Amino acid sequence: MKHKRIVTVVSALMLLALLAGSVLTRHMIEAARGRQATLEEVLYVPSGKVLKRMSLGYSGLLADIYWTRTVQYFGSRLHEHATRYDLLAPLLEITTDLDPHLIVAYQAGSIFLSQGGMGAGQPDKAVALLEKGIRENPEYWRLYFTLGFVHFIDRKDYKAAQEAFDRGSRVPGTLPWMKVMAAQMAERRSDLSTAIILWKGIYDGQPDGPARTNALQHLQSLQADASMEDLERRIEAYRERNGVLPKDWTDLVRDGLLRGIPVDAFGEPFKLMPDGTTQVHDPSHYLYLGEFRSEKKPSP
Repeated sequence: MKHKRIVTVVSALMLLALLAGSVLTRHMIEAARGRQATLEEVLYVPSGKVLKRMSLGYSGLLADIYWTRTVQYFGSRLHEHATRYDLLAPLLEITTDLDPHLIVAYQAGSIFLSQGGMGAGQPDKAVALLEKGIRENPEYWRLYFTLGFVHFIDRKDYKAAQEAFDRGSRVPGTLPWMKVMAAQMAERRSDLSTAIILWKGIYDGQPDGPARTNALQHLQSLQADASMEDLERRIEAYRERNGVLPKDWTDLVRDGLLRGIPVDAFGEPFKLMPDGTTQVHDPSHYLYLGEFRSEKKPSP
């Protein structure tokens, strides 16, 4: 009984120390904010494994806290239009050390890391995070999908993307189109339809939050690009048939090349330009318009 009492007292003292440390850290953060300091000035625990050993069995709870902190950090940097996300990778490492089975940290966290412009632009670190997730959760096929996505979209490494999709296609319960994606990577398929499929997969696999919003914005831009490519093919068909470019959409409707005035996802009509190209009515709706079309041709 005496031994049990000693263990109880020691455990209680350690818990109090952890709570005191948490309060102290909170005060440090608030003080830093009061000085309009950046989060980089706040000291974070450098090792999730050390923190896990100190957690007294509450590592899952701490992982949730650190994941929340990660999302808040990413959101604040994004809101500030920051170009550096120095704490993002360390926060994700700590979070997944605390709970290696926190799937959302791997899936959404890798998108935070990999995306340039609205992210850290660190696809190699995203790959390392996803490979860690796959080691800890080899049966979860969506991690292989996200890995293939990062290789294809952000690293432009078609061979690595093919390997990721192929590995994922062998996981029990995976969707059949993982094999299709592996085949498309083998053919170095880099068209809009492939990009749309990949972003749709990311959108479907993310919870509500910044990563899902980012995926939706990419999807809207890609679908507008695909629509404009189709419209420009029809415009070219009209020119070949009539020897002149159409003056407006009604010319294509009368010629049977369109059923009506083409509109985008927001219900706004596309613009037909005098040179036969097309534009969206309001470019501010499409943050990534033309991004894929300008980069889609891989080097041999």
